[in-house]
Amino acid sequence: MSDNNREKGSRYEERAAAFLENEGMTILARNYRTKAGEIDIIAKDSDGTLVFVEVKFRANLRAGWPAEAVGSNKQARIFRAAQWYMKQYKIYGGRMRFDVVSVLGGEITHIKNAFGGF
Repeated sequence: MSDNNREKGSRYEERAAAFLENEGMTILARNYRTKAGEIDIIAKDSDGTLVFVEVKFRANLRAGWPAEAVGSNKQARIFRAAQWYMKQYKIYGGRMRFDVVSVLGGEITHIKNAFGGF
């Protein structure tokens, strides 16, 4: 990924994090990386649910809806990275889910339970 794309991604992740905080979530981590994969945002919802969030941006629909870019391979990498996070922080049990924050142009859509575990 080029520095320009990384900058752009960071900008939209910042907007997504602010959006989630506005929804009552607490941001626990951003850009969590392991050898298994990366998670853009890890948050805790107001009900205590641990939420792993993938952020996807598209300027327009030429390449499809942003959330469509989170295919099964990407979902599996996010799930494996989530397992690493839970092991690292000794989180056993409890509620968790996988969300996608889709940014299309200037519009943000939060898709809760966008995909399940594997």
